[in-house]
Amino acid sequence: MGKKSVVTEAKEIQLAIDLVRLGARLQLLESETSLSRERLLKIYKELKGVSPPKGMLPFSTDWFLTWQPNIHSSLFINIHHYLTQHGGVDGIQAIMKAYQLYQEQMPAEQGEEPVLSLTRAWTLVRFMHSKMLKTVPCTCCGGHFVVNSFDLHADYNCGICHMPSRAGKTRKAKELAESELALAA
Repeated sequence: MGKKSVVTEAKEIQLAIDLVRLGARLQLLESETSLSRERLLKIYKELKGVSPPKGMLPFSTDWFLTWQPNIHSSLFINIHHYLTQHGGVDGIQAIMKAYQLYQEQMPAEQGEEPVLSLTRAWTLVRFMHSKMLKTVPCTCCGGHFVVNSFDLHADYNCGICHMPSRAGKTRKAKELAESELALAA
């Protein structure tokens, strides 16, 4: 049995802390660190004050292809590509840095979760590496957007240039309902 390095363990703990602060789920922590599940649970509970959410990680590419998540996913993956190609970072560090830059550009509204979580961003990178998803340029604006690798994309128009008819309706309905509640009170 090899000797454990205190410095290596400290780096793993710091990585776990950074990932939890960014919103990582336990499964992500287990994949990206060599720390025991018990230790990761202690770190998570100490930082968040609650047990980590249970359940499986998302394993469908479909979420990344719907209108709003596609825009957020495309922004994140373009930042990630830039950092890995020009920023000299890779692996989980590239995902974390890209996610922090994504959050700066797309901050979540007060009291709301971000559209793209760190765990979904990590899953997206894995889908891209496994070639289940890829990016293609929009024929209208030229931006690169996440698409299913097995679909046809000869004349692809993104969700910004070719907005679906129901896009944005949920926020308007929510704001209308909130204003009606405020007036009733």
